[in-house]
Amino acid sequence: MAVDFSGSWKLYEQKNPEEFLRAIAVPEIYIKMMNEVKPVTMIQQNGDEFSICVKTPLRSNTNTFTIGTETEFNTIDGKKIKGTARLIDGKIVIESEKFTHVREIQGEEMIETLSAGNATLIRRSRRI
Repeated sequence: MAVDFSGSWKLYEQKNPEEFLRAIAVPEIYIKMMNEVKPVTMIQQNGDEFSICVKTPLRSNTNTFTIGTETEFNTIDGKKIKGTARLIDGKIVIESEKFTHVREIQGEEMIETLSAGNATLIRRSRRI
């Protein structure tokens, strides 16, 4: 059975955000904000089509993509990057030239692992 990512997810824990964000050259103001904010991620999934909206008190960021198709993604700091999303072993894996973002469901949690070079950010969210 396919994994259903649909729903709203609230971040409750993240490990190593500063090192990862610096590795992908995010401005310091966003790094400070990311440490203080617990965003809500809303995911709509329709087969291989996804819409993912990350909401913080300051702004919302929505990306829509189809598995297997190169897409232009908006980053939290307003930049645009190209990447391709794939479903691998029930995980959404998005690869760009700057970083790799893996999103998976483990029990009642959504785990996101973002990697750039030697820096890795792990984010844990619960369905709300």
